[in-house]
Amino acid sequence: MSQSAHLWLYFLVISGVIMLPGMDMAFVMGSSVSVGRPVGLAAVAGIVAGGACHLLIAATGISALLMLVPAALVVMLLAGAGYIGWIGWRMLRARGADALAIASGARTPVHGFFGAIATSLLNPKAYIFMLAIFPQFVQASRGSVWAQAGVLGLITASTQIAVYGALALLAGRAQALLAARPAPGAWMAKAVGLVLIGAAALTLYSGFTGLPWRPGVAGA
Repeated sequence: MSQSAHLWLYFLVISGVIMLPGMDMAFVMGSSVSVGRPVGLAAVAGIVAGGACHLLIAATGISALLMLVPAALVVMLLAGAGYIGWIGWRMLRARGADALAIASGARTPVHGFFGAIATSLLNPKAYIFMLAIFPQFVQASRGSVWAQAGVLGLITASTQIAVYGALALLAGRAQALLAARPAPGAWMAKAVGLVLIGAAALTLYSGFTGLPWRPGVAGA
């Protein structure tokens, strides 16, 4: 396979992964709808930064260590799902615009940025991807492993910016339209809260039923 075809295949794979609803997407949408476009875009930057951390983790082999210690991934799974579910629960209970901003957990761009990094680093699916799929696109015969990882990382970051950035802009526009309408805004907050709780539940379900390290399977 040529180098260009190799990179296009990776782009298609990573695009499919990023477009699937999950914790990262839910956090970006929740931040944008609850507080506004600037916080949503800061969350996108945080997701990209978290992706860079995943790249470094995979390149140094820590992902393999996590896969060899199932308990570590179980803790990460519970922590990540709990974090997103907690934000969703607070948004369900929010009343009014000010309460909505507080409930989101991302009141400022700084909160959005670091909250998104935490969401990304607590997402166990990212570690599964970096261990099971990413190494297939890095081959010693193609040259420097770090250079290849850097190119793949740029493709990942660009795709994240395009997908999550568009979501942040759309959700931010919805927030601006609802800011002057408390009643619809409150219902939107509850809807986003349900989406976040659903993302947390989906993460738990896929983690305990579809991944090879689930209890009772690891070491079989």
